[in-house]
Amino acid sequence: MRPLTRKRFEQLVREALETLPGQFYERLQNVDVVVEEQPTPEQLRSAGLAEDDTLLGFYEGIPLTARENYGFVLPDKITVFKGPIEEMCESPEEVVDEVRTTVMHEIAHHFGIDDEALDKTGYA
Repeated sequence: MRPLTRKRFEQLVREALETLPGQFYERLQNVDVVVEEQPTPEQLRSAGLAEDDTLLGFYEGIPLTARENYGFVLPDKITVFKGPIEEMCESPEEVVDEVRTTVMHEIAHHFGIDDEALDKTGYA
């Protein structure tokens, strides 16, 4: 599969966000969603992964369920990694599906849902 342009990949991320039900989309205030080519070694370590492991997305912030006296802080950040997603997909259609799954997975972390619960829903 030929890699997508960064612009097209970013468009897929935006489209995934736009498909969120309204009640979830409205609660994504102060959350920055970005695309990067690859995770940094620090992001891999923070996720509990080795440098040769695959990381498709990464949530950095304080989940809504853990916030107290929360204000005047930098935005939470969701990073979607273009390279690893494209490497694991065999077609553009698979990329579309994986981007959506990854975005939903990371948004779930923002709402305080852990990997174990996500595994049960198919978004792990």
